Amino acid sequence: MSENQNLLAEQRRALILDEVRRRGGVRVNELTRKLGVSDMTVRRDLDALARQGVLEKVHGGAVPVVEASTHEPGFEAKSGLELTAKEDIARAASELVAPGSAIALSGGTTTYALAHQLVDVPDLTVVTNSVRVADVFHAALRTTGPRQGAATVVLTGGVRTPSDSLVGPVADQAIAALHFDVLFLGVHGISVEAGLSTPNLAEAETNRRLVQSARRVVVVADHTKWGVVGLSSFAALEQVDTLVTDAGLETEARSEIAEHLRRLVVAGEPDEGADI
Repeated sequence: MSENQNLLAEQRRALILDEVRRRGGVRVNELTRKLGVSDMTVRRDLDALARQGVLEKVHGGAVPVVEASTHEPGFEAKSGLELTAKEDIARAASELVAPGSAIALSGGTTTYALAHQLVDVPDLTVVTNSVRVADVFHAALRTTGPRQGAATVVLTGGVRTPSDSLVGPVADQAIAALHFDVLFLGVHGISVEAGLSTPNLAEAETNRRLVQSARRVVVVADHTKWGVVGLSSFAALEQVDTLVTDAGLETEARSEIAEHLRRLVVAGEPDEGADI
């Protein structure tokens, strides 16, 4: 029961945050009616989101936090946001992975969710600069023991960021010497003007190397990443083959994306694109 309650709380908070960002602010009484919960429950949710630094409480409600382009939330702060969307995206993206292929997974909470979907895909070679992603595959091996077809994981070295990615010259050099079939890339922000961006300069350079070493680039990003711009751009939209996102992405954004990307996959909706 406690696990279900926690899941419901996370879903509720994701809805609250989406409403705050979409409308530019909400009142407590509006949220109680929309969610069908008590004032006290809403206020607890707002307290939790304020502690994560993703919104600001004001008298009677909440407003978005205006983040600097250099602000980089930690892994734990990001992991509680848009949980359902990330799981949907991870399932949809996992269908793009062929057994026996060499793939790369960048750092991020969505690629972390994707890693969980890939532990049973046979004979993968997984290159990653994410400590968290590597741990998913190693934990699976500890649980099942050595088994035929288990993934071979290559973890780059480097300096650890707040999002638990390894970046810098060591990571860059390791990635530059490798070539993989598909890169699954998590992003801080994505827009027509700035392309893919991150608040971390060193991570931007490492992501550039990942993009350069990949035959195909698949971005996995929920709808809240659209229109967000970090300090440093590292790839144009035209360098992306596929964007896998969730159904929360608005129609106008989908039209803009279609003008620049070869393929858009919306989790839970029919995919009319060709296999990668």
